[in-house]
Amino acid sequence: MKAFVFPGQGAQYPGMGKDLYDNLAGAKALFEKANEILGFNITKIMFEGTVDDLKETKVTQPAIFLHSVLLAKTIKDFAPDMVAGHSLGEFSALVANGTLTFEDGLTLVSKRAMAMQKACELESSTMAAIVGLPDDVVEEVCSSIDDIVVPANYNCPGQLVISGSLEGIDKACGILTEKGAKRAIKLVVGGAFHSPFMEPAREELAAAIESTTFSQPVCPVFQNVNAAPVSNPPVIKENLISQLTSPVKWTQIVKNMISAGATSFTEVGPGKVLQGLVKKVDRKMETFGVNSFEG
Repeated sequence: MKAFVFPGQGAQYPGMGKDLYDNLAGAKALFEKANEILGFNITKIMFEGTVDDLKETKVTQPAIFLHSVLLAKTIKDFAPDMVAGHSLGEFSALVANGTLTFEDGLTLVSKRAMAMQKACELESSTMAAIVGLPDDVVEEVCSSIDDIVVPANYNCPGQLVISGSLEGIDKACGILTEKGAKRAIKLVVGGAFHSPFMEPAREELAAAIESTTFSQPVCPVFQNVNAAPVSNPPVIKENLISQLTSPVKWTQIVKNMISAGATSFTEVGPGKVLQGLVKKVDRKMETFGVNSFEG
């Protein structure tokens, strides 16, 4: 069975999507539609913008979504048995399996990016990657700290990203280093994604998700919040609303997809991060990447 997975923020790069614009039938029309929906020229920023231009949240999220969705259209006889996406990538996955239209998916991604940006500006917060400790040790330390510090991304065994207040993350990194973490590195991010700091964004996005039509998907999506396969549109909505303040259970998603019969994973979108994470869960698993136009 074929699993298709879609990356989140961090995979963007200057010039992304130009090959698709030039070569993929229908791509120009979708780029133009994206400019219209977003209210700014994302095409120009993707093709000509700098690394810093692409780091702006309102640009990053739609750019990765657009790139991933268009790449899926290049796959001959695209027929996924199951899909999943890391954080933002869940929206790309929901377009790929027919739950959302391209237009509705992009509209929600744009609203999500704006809402997250606003939430980041309300209070200072950050994230840190913890490498080399079991998840339960990191969880225990997070819960022992007075400030807000929570697990945010279960990326693979031995790699867990935490989110929280500036002081709380500093405390956690210190304690986790003492407990033997190989690395405890603060990330250069706008704020504490997938934590209680995103509650204002969750509330704002919830209204948009509730008013959007979610169709019956052609295959299950393994969702970030519970790592479980879901095909019921109302449940998909509910889980998507919870996603902003809940951890991304990527390790569990990969394990559950394999248990459900996945024999290969294809990453659709910029970068190769998810292929690497799949291999860290099961090094024997076959992985592929679709990250550029190949005709």
